[in-house]
Amino acid sequence: MERTYKLKKGLDVRLTGEAEQQVTQATASALYAVRPTDFYGLVPKPIVKPGDKVRAGDTLFVDKATERIRVVSPVSGTVKEIVRGARRKIMAITIEPSASQVFAEFKKPVINATQRNEMVELLLESGLFAFFRQRPYDVVASPTDEPKAIFVSAFSKMPLAADFDFVGQGREAYFKTGVKTLSRIAPVRVGICPQQTNSPILPLPEAEVNIFDGPNPSGNVGVQINQVDPINKGEVVWTIGAEEVIFIGELVETGRVNLKRRIAVAGSEVIRPEYVETPIGTQICTILQNNISNTDHNQRIINGNPLVGTKVEGTDFLGAHCTEICVLPEGDDCHEVLGWIMPRLKEFSANRSYLSWLLGKGRAYSPDCRIKGGERHMIMSHYSW
Repeated sequence: MERTYKLKKGLDVRLTGEAEQQVTQATASALYAVRPTDFYGLVPKPIVKPGDKVRAGDTLFVDKATERIRVVSPVSGTVKEIVRGARRKIMAITIEPSASQVFAEFKKPVINATQRNEMVELLLESGLFAFFRQRPYDVVASPTDEPKAIFVSAFSKMPLAADFDFVGQGREAYFKTGVKTLSRIAPVRVGICPQQTNSPILPLPEAEVNIFDGPNPSGNVGVQINQVDPINKGEVVWTIGAEEVIFIGELVETGRVNLKRRIAVAGSEVIRPEYVETPIGTQICTILQNNISNTDHNQRIINGNPLVGTKVEGTDFLGAHCTEICVLPEGDDCHEVLGWIMPRLKEFSANRSYLSWLLGKGRAYSPDCRIKGGERHMIMSHYSW
């Protein structure tokens, strides 16, 4: 049964450089990396050392607290380095890929005959359990908890966001298998937008499908939880990304962990905005190879979405949860006459501060990354009455 939730609060912002619905296979990266910081709340304990051979799906590190939650390699090859930061904090484990990829093999379960605990153990062993996040706190879920529901959002209204219907094209069967697998653990709630009512990912008889009609952040899983089944004191829900459900479905059907994503490469500084298929942990310069415009101004590469992503360099690596790589003008070399008082016909304003609102709502903008007015100190003060 589908139920529609109409959301009025929020704001849609269109940016130039949305990814065209065409896919390019990324060339093999010279180096891949898995970063423990992508798995919030997990304290890593490495079980590999430099020089070790690993297969795609072999464990790189475990959660130090329980040693049950594993994070696995996205590719086969040789462990090059365990990169450490301040106080010997593990920042990344890098892998040099082998010429031909070799996958670790896992048991293929019969979903209807598999008990909840057995399914959780399979996800723990394969490393896919690390992609579950717990609410509250948005940290890696605990396998000892029994969530009241698992939430999956199959769309995003953020600017330059990847279109999941295109991302999952050709892999809809894996998505449905993944949802069926999740239903053996807890009730599943899948959120879609009105444009997806005829999507190939439907129907999903093992899940409750809800339609969210409204502006950004209607695709945010936290908003969907609040509308469908708010979290009360003592309760826990799990969330997982829609493409990560495909990972689970492929594991169940093939017995292999395939951490290859279809990334939206977007932004006004990208020559060919498109989708690139590549494993997580790929070096970003490989994804953006020959696809950034040559300009005389500075540019910012964002690992993720422009609203919530992280500023990175080309030598950094694709995040485990990232669905976009965006490139925008930095804006640190702009000097405007009259500054903020200019009428600004080419810049967006939510409250009609600029005259651009006269040109209509459907227009796409090309903003830079400046904080208008510049950086300022925050002064904490205390008054006694």
